[in-house]
Amino acid sequence: MTTLKLYNTKNRQKEAFTPLDAQNVRMYVCGPTVYDRAHLGNARPVIVFDVLFRLLRHVYGAEHVTYVRNFTDVEDKINARASETGRAIGDLTNETIQWYLEDMSAVGALEPTAMPRATQYIDQMIAMIADLIAKGHAYEAEGHVLFAVESYKEYGALSGRSVDDMIAGARVEVAPYKRNPMDFVLWKPSDESLPGWDSPWGRGRPGWHIECSAMAHDLLGERFDIHGGGIDLQFPHHENEIAQSRCAGHGFANVWMHNEMLQVEGKKMSKSLGNFFTVRDLLDQGVPGEVIRFVMLSTHYRNPMDWTEDKRKEAASILQEWYNICEGEPLDQYSYHLTISYLADDLNLPAAITYLHQLANDGLGGQLKAALGFIGLGPSSDWWRGQEIEDLQKGRSIGISYSGPSNLQLEEALLSLAGKWAEMRASNDYRSADALRTEALECGVQLRVTPGRAAHAAANLDVSLAALQALR
Repeated sequence: MTTLKLYNTKNRQKEAFTPLDAQNVRMYVCGPTVYDRAHLGNARPVIVFDVLFRLLRHVYGAEHVTYVRNFTDVEDKINARASETGRAIGDLTNETIQWYLEDMSAVGALEPTAMPRATQYIDQMIAMIADLIAKGHAYEAEGHVLFAVESYKEYGALSGRSVDDMIAGARVEVAPYKRNPMDFVLWKPSDESLPGWDSPWGRGRPGWHIECSAMAHDLLGERFDIHGGGIDLQFPHHENEIAQSRCAGHGFANVWMHNEMLQVEGKKMSKSLGNFFTVRDLLDQGVPGEVIRFVMLSTHYRNPMDWTEDKRKEAASILQEWYNICEGEPLDQYSYHLTISYLADDLNLPAAITYLHQLANDGLGGQLKAALGFIGLGPSSDWWRGQEIEDLQKGRSIGISYSGPSNLQLEEALLSLAGKWAEMRASNDYRSADALRTEALECGVQLRVTPGRAAHAAANLDVSLAALQALR
């Protein structure tokens, strides 16, 4: 079995991953607050942990992996947006969740095993809060329930900061009913204009942090294997999750993984700088979802990622070349173990992509196709055909593979066949080109687009048009 090594933020080192139960590998990743379209930065953790999900399924079996990603559908930003637009909160959150699912599907993400909504787990949150009060880790004050940070001596261990440092570096909500400035809200009161549920502390709604602890416990149990999310969630969200879950008597997550932040053209993405855009903005501009995914995967998840227009163009060009090489090729799993070995080393996708370049340069379309599929890259449409004629002039050629003896007469016949196929493709007559390729394959001849280099092997003729023309 493949040995996985993952960087554990909690221990600040890369460790061999050993699941609690290899028959039930469990992962929780923090999802979005659903009040607006997902921006580009929101897509990075989705793509990163989608690759990890695929890897875990490969190693342990799809039926033995549970991946939970939540939706925060009760939160003050949602309330504010509903008030601004005059829409019902349920209608707003339902629409936003559907947008999110469509956009994440467009960038190649598989749907998690479970996608719970916070509002479906209010009873579990109330029960956990009551338990924390009973154990002396939370207290009621002016209709609020707050977690007493001082009651958990290991608070700050995940982020590696002391409570004093965290107070100095964070925008702490000042409230006269707090015993300690760092105490955080588990439950807060709701008036009639806001969503609310009955509780022992009056009608109210949960704070942000408690939902993930309650849902993870309900869906994954006392302890589970991996908790993931963006590095911006490390403090305070994940720090608070750990504190309340551990104080409730839950082991919680063994491995903590965080992806670094995203920038745009070297600057933090913000509306004030005019460099803020959503995934849907890019898709509507004609940027294919797999191009967005490829750019994301090209930087290691623990490094800051810079989205640039040059990277987008380069990614589109590379994928276009690779898709041409893969077209018509049967899947070849031969190199799977090499691709997996890079991913198993803390999701080293940049190294895996370097290996994909090698497969492409060697004209190994079937192996390249299999490897691309494994990391969620594959043509979402025919966009990549658009520049084919221009690209062929830049060095690509038509490759021919034939298993059998070679002679000049055969090579001339293959030249004619390849020329006919190239003309069909150049005129965008792909229906006829596909039919010809299928007919040729039945005769033992494989036609494909290659990067332009000719390769020769025993009992196998693999020559480009340029090489065939030289033989005439």
